Amino acid sequence: MSQAHPYTTLISAANLQQNAQNPGWVIIDCRHDLMDPAAGRSAYDAGHIAGARFASLDQDLSGAKQAADGSFKGRHPLPAQDALIATLRRWGISDDTQVVAYDAQGGMYAARLWWLLRSIGHASVAVLDGGLAAWQAAGQGLTTAEPAPAPGSISVKPPLTASVNAHDILSNLTNLRRTIVDARAPDRFRGENETIDPVGGHIPGAKNRFFKDNLQADGRFKPGHQLHEEFGALISEPQTAVMQCGSGVTACHNLLALEIAGLHGAALYPGSWSEWCADATRPVARGA
Repeated sequence: MSQAHPYTTLISAANLQQNAQNPGWVIIDCRHDLMDPAAGRSAYDAGHIAGARFASLDQDLSGAKQAADGSFKGRHPLPAQDALIATLRRWGISDDTQVVAYDAQGGMYAARLWWLLRSIGHASVAVLDGGLAAWQAAGQGLTTAEPAPAPGSISVKPPLTASVNAHDILSNLTNLRRTIVDARAPDRFRGENETIDPVGGHIPGAKNRFFKDNLQADGRFKPGHQLHEEFGALISEPQTAVMQCGSGVTACHNLLALEIAGLHGAALYPGSWSEWCADATRPVARGA
């Protein structure tokens, strides 16, 4: 059983260390490299937090890239819910499990697992603040031993998240009811130096909030009051905001930052720019 007051956004390295042997806790290593998809598993094999399971962004945290009609859903579409549940159970996660996700990239991949668990109503999930660097800076070691957990029994509950699709975004170009926020680096947002997607630019009307701007110099998240102030300059009502990025991954980092800031209710556009730009009929904006 996990504790009465679960961690639902961030957890410090010190607090994780105090609970690392708790049988009601499951730690997930989410390390990845977009330019080298095998790098995450290699890093895990070389050393990870004791007891941690490995999550592959491509195999575990994403689904099929093509829809039933053959259309492109983006580079990292959401996994089918039954597949996600099977993966979480394989990792030993049940309804009362406290999950901790970490990576070595500022939380950009761990936040994806955080969002996915919330999408099936599991609130007890937190990202290790500062990631693996914070864990090692606290004097904690790594292991190469891979756990063999007993299967879990997590079930689907009412979602704690919201999402929108490309049609919703297209409709918004005329009614402007939602504020679209793009988590990519400013140069990619402007349509410069695009090396991942075939088209450079951004969704017309979108605002830019680079996900790394959520972090302090030491790689930990900025305090909630600072994030509240910074996001407040971009969005007026979080319930009408949509977070997107290149493929729906780093947008989750902005959603986590919003939650830390106490700004609840923003939606994710999972397909993000990679899905949007795959259809030449959808408009593209460039520049700031």
